[in-house]
Amino acid sequence: MPSRNAVVPADFDPDAAATGDGLFGLGTRPEDARLVVIPVPFDATTSYRAGTARGPRHVLEASKQVDLEDIQYGPVWKAGIAMLPIPKRIAALSKRARAAAEPVIRAGGAVAGNRAHAKAVAAVNAASERVHGYVAREAERILDRGAIPAVLGGDHASPFGLIAELSMRHPGMGILQVDAHADLRDSFEGFAWSHASIFHNVMARLPGVKRLVQVGIRDVGAREVAFAERSKGRVRTFYDQRLRDRQFGGATWTKVCKDVIAALPRDVYVSFDIDGFTADLCPHTGTPVPGGLTFPETCHLLELLAASGRRVVGFDLCEVAPGAPGDEWNGCVGARTLYKLAGCALRSRRII
Repeated sequence: MPSRNAVVPADFDPDAAATGDGLFGLGTRPEDARLVVIPVPFDATTSYRAGTARGPRHVLEASKQVDLEDIQYGPVWKAGIAMLPIPKRIAALSKRARAAAEPVIRAGGAVAGNRAHAKAVAAVNAASERVHGYVAREAERILDRGAIPAVLGGDHASPFGLIAELSMRHPGMGILQVDAHADLRDSFEGFAWSHASIFHNVMARLPGVKRLVQVGIRDVGAREVAFAERSKGRVRTFYDQRLRDRQFGGATWTKVCKDVIAALPRDVYVSFDIDGFTADLCPHTGTPVPGGLTFPETCHLLELLAASGRRVVGFDLCEVAPGAPGDEWNGCVGARTLYKLAGCALRSRRII
């Protein structure tokens, strides 16, 4: 178990300007933290706009401006939160894989019989599998220490290795996915591990996942809808428009959130794509979509989840992408969302 005596340096002042290099300005070492973030600077298959590979660094820098006394969860920082070093080898791998993927993306997907496309797809798929291996190994180490693991992407394919590891340790777990997209495509543009295929891969390859509960979905394909319908309740989708229709008819957001949470089993993994928010909160993400959750709506959903008796066994935050130099907005939103996710997970485990 992580040490409970040296989680945060004794001289740390949460109200002072952050001077350290750690996440949220904390000096907590990963081996002492009760919650450890795995950064994944990888975005080979993002098909509209690239840039999410720079998300972990962008959020890390913005996190130093987050005030640490949270209104919902209190001094979350006291539990000890740390982020592993951003792996240069994964960032370099992302650049190579992205360069291989771009001709395929520009063509609208791999063209049958095109040998160059087939070679590129194979290279990108292999790179993605290396990323999954890296994430799974780090997750295993974190879990063996008794800490809570989280992933900070990168594109939304980034957390597959973490979800796979958790599904073996918590068979019967559920996933709460906040997202604009269903991500249930068998593959996309020929890439088996596309960001648009993460939850098809999870549901098809990981039998330990009992149920996927999707919230905020508003861009979806016909085959994705069919996949969910064929799942016999294993995939439960709360479409954004249908949630709004209920509110327009008089339902409170609290009632809507409780219905979402009721669909989840006891052990829950939270997967948060930043484009689940309204587009003003994530203007530079890879595939922004009108509609979505506001920040207060999201905070309320997470707080009710933490209070529901369910245990958050891990989480991810993906698809944060920086804008032009000097534009810190995406990182500011991402850092505060990460702190809320941490608070939810730690409160659900009665650590704070």
